[in-house]
Amino acid sequence: MKTITKLSILTLFLTLNIQAQRFDKVTIKPTKLTERVYMLEGAGGNIGVSVGDDGVFVIDDQFAPLSEKILTAIKTISDKPLKYLVNTHYHGDHSGGNENMAKAGAVIIAHDNVKKRLVEKESPKEALPVITFNDQLNISINNESIAVFHVANAHTDGDALLYFTESNVLHTGDTFFNARYPYIDLDSGGSVKGYIEAVKKGLMLIDSDTKIIPGHGELANKEDYKTFLTMLETLQSNIQQAIDAGKSEDDVKMDTSLTKVYDDLDYGTGFINSKKIRVTFYNSLKL
Repeated sequence: MKTITKLSILTLFLTLNIQAQRFDKVTIKPTKLTERVYMLEGAGGNIGVSVGDDGVFVIDDQFAPLSEKILTAIKTISDKPLKYLVNTHYHGDHSGGNENMAKAGAVIIAHDNVKKRLVEKESPKEALPVITFNDQLNISINNESIAVFHVANAHTDGDALLYFTESNVLHTGDTFFNARYPYIDLDSGGSVKGYIEAVKKGLMLIDSDTKIIPGHGELANKEDYKTFLTMLETLQSNIQQAIDAGKSEDDVKMDTSLTKVYDDLDYGTGFINSKKIRVTFYNSLKL
């Protein structure tokens, strides 16, 4: 038993060391979108930041080992205190820094299901949302209203879109992966149909001048968002036809023709490759 314990400790130590080395190389890049809204890129989901006299409002916080770097980057933008943090969903590349952000002064806000899933993960109490909502929420800070909308069963069952009404900036969380195939977490309440509806809802909020912070990928605009929707609907149609024709999961997995147009545009070079997206669509649409 002592040998097993020592091996477990050694494995944990090596894992943490590898992770630390990985995050040591990450730099946090702020991009100014408007006079008061910024996008921060690092490792994990893109971060949104609003600054002004009221304080600092943050959307998502990537991984815990990056918290110090993220807070340092925010201090180059504003010397005001950290006030609020909204999680667009519960995944660790968007909520992993919650505990550190709470200790830095942030009040954490998220959908009801985000708190539920973080509790299920046995997250520390400090990492849990203090304020939760069911459908929508309005937050007034730094001279503008931020509209927060729940989109059901999209990437997960707890996704939120955030629209800065004066700055005309939309943060989509992981309901938008710019120019790449998305991760749709079927095990956490996500679905293809819900995902498509989430994108349609986002498009209803914006205009051609809106700046869009995607969950992953480069800063986007409405045309990028519409292109993403077309991709989703094309794959939905192709794979639904294959299902209706009696094709099996393995048939769909191996049939590159179903996604070829977007494979050729390198949509499958990210976290989700073309095989994974075909299987995801099959399993969601088959239900």
